[in-house]
Order: sequence, then C-alpha cells, then structure tokens
Amino acid sequence: MVAIINHKVRGEILQLRVKITDYGFSDSLKRYYVTYHITGLGDEDFGKLTIRLEDPVMVKGNDIYLNVYFEEEYYPFGTIDSQNRLEDYLAREEIEMTAYLLGLLEED
Repeated sequence: MVAIINHKVRGEILQLRVKITDYGFSDSLKRYYVTYHITGLGDEDFGKLTIRLEDPVMVKGNDIYLNVYFEEEYYPFGTIDSQNRLEDYLAREEIEMTAYLLGLLEED
C-alpha cells in the first residue's frame, strides 16, 4: 500500500507519496520504529520538509526516509489486532503520515 495524495500547495500540485518500508524493534536503540519513504515533492517542499521534520531523516536523491521512534505503548504495530489486519494498519499509518506532512508544508 502507498498513500498517494494530489494536493495543491501554493499553486503547485504535489503528488506526495508515503510508503512504510520498514518497522520493528531496534536492538541498538531499544525502541520501536517505523520508516517512511517519502517521494513526489518539488524542490521547495523537499527543502522545507527536510528542515521541519523533527525525527531522523535520510535523504537519497529526491527521496526522504523518515524514521519515527515509539515507546512500546504507542507503537502502531504492537497489538494482536494490528498483526491480524496488517494491511489496514499500514494504510492507516501511511495516510496519517501524509496528513502530517501536508500540514507541515502548509505552515508558513
């Protein structure tokens, strides 16, 4: 599943894509994490996000990889229900992250 949103920001149409590429528990950090792959941004919005995102980001070309870390009680994939309906939970997390990113882009 990939959340794809066509959204107009400052007159420019974005085709923002957010996909979860990894999730689990980091033994070295002793924390749960979700890695999001973010694509489809124009140069200006790309620059804004890399500055405004608080969690660790890795930039490869025009792609952003965002790692979000969670305490166990807030980890979205830590329940039995999430494992039974994994596709639903992945889609929900991708949509929520897309909404969050659009909010960051609309701040000025």
